[in-house]
Parts: sequence; C-alpha cells; structure tokens
Amino acid sequence: MQKLDNLTSHISNEYDSKISNTIPYYNHFHEETINLIESMDIKPNIWLDTGCGTGTLVEKALQKFPDTTFILADPSAEMLNEARIKLSDRYKDKIEFLEHTPSQDISISTGIDVITAIQAHHYLNKDERYKAVKSCYDNLNENGVCVTFENIRPLTEKGTEIGKGYWKRFQISKGKAVEDAENHLKRFGVEYFPITIGEHLNLLKDCGFIVVEMFWYSYMQAGFYCIK
Repeated sequence: MQKLDNLTSHISNEYDSKISNTIPYYNHFHEETINLIESMDIKPNIWLDTGCGTGTLVEKALQKFPDTTFILADPSAEMLNEARIKLSDRYKDKIEFLEHTPSQDISISTGIDVITAIQAHHYLNKDERYKAVKSCYDNLNENGVCVTFENIRPLTEKGTEIGKGYWKRFQISKGKAVEDAENHLKRFGVEYFPITIGEHLNLLKDCGFIVVEMFWYSYMQAGFYCIK
C-alpha cells in the first residue's frame, strides 16, 4: 500500500485518474462553479483556489477567465507540484503558487474577488473549519464571492446509513472493489468530518457573509456560494 501524501484517499500523482470514480459528479463541481461565477457577471481580477489539489479547476477556469490571475494554495506540497506540472508551462504569467499551506493560514494583502474551496475543508475539526472559512471571508474584497463544495452529513443516523450505501454502490459501479469502497466510507467521521447542510449555512453566516446559499446537492456532497 502506497503512503498517502495528502489528506485525500489518493496519492497526488493518481488523484486525477481516480477521483471521478470516488466522488459522484466530481467534474461537475468545477464546471458548475465556473458557470456560477459566469452567471454572476463579475470579472475577477484575482481568484484564489484554496485546496487546489492538482489544479484542475484553475485549468478549466483559465479558459473562461483569461484575464484573471489565479493563486493556488494547498496543504500538500505534492499536490502543488502536480499542479505546477499541469499549469506552469502554459499559464505561467497568469498563475501564482503559495507555499503549501491550509486555508486557515492564508493571508493575502491584495484583495481577492473569488475564492474557491472544492472538497477542501471537511478534513478540519470544528475550530479549524471556522478559521478556514473566516480566512476566506477576510481575504475577499467587499462583494467578493466564495464557492465551496464539501462532503456533508445527512440529518439522521438512518440517512447517513442510506447515504453511505448509496455512495458505496456508486463507487462499485465505477469499478472499485467492494472492500475498497467500504474502506473509503470508513473514513467518514474518522479522517474527514462532514457537517450538515444547516451547519454549513450557519457557519458561513457566522463568519460574516451577507448572502449564503446552497446551489448543489448530490449523494453526500453539497455546494454553497456566499458573498461578502
């Protein structure tokens, strides 16, 4: 078994090939995030992608926002290295990389217009998660937009049980062995810590966002956007 070099269930250089077979509709998270920003009719000068992973979201967003400067951050140095390999040759004038750091430790003096955090904060405990979301709020310009997707916890114990079974069935349908699918779901509440949709909405409001909305929900993942 290979030693993981990040908080996900896949090593960095295999992440792109395996994540879509683990998280239902994962690629849609990126596409719908970009669609949302486009529909808000804003022209971001600076866009921070925290928990950027291998840089796939930024790679897609650059096609729609060629005049935007993208800042990439991730707690994993190996993930950032994969992002550099993917992006640096083609987009070196439009991207910047922070040293490997989690969201809660990011402080950027230049105001940011858009922050994205896709499947990034559910690894944090309650206090760390608050600090991460508050950091996103603090780093945004007035009227700046934050978009986040996370694994979520259903409202009831039975709902959690059904959700895990539903998710397990998806992974097996994508070719994952039964044991591997079961082992992945054993991480729930142990290696990552989902909260309910209501808790997400309250957290975003508590951090100061004036507009807080959910715009995506599937399986055990949800997407939210908020405006400072």
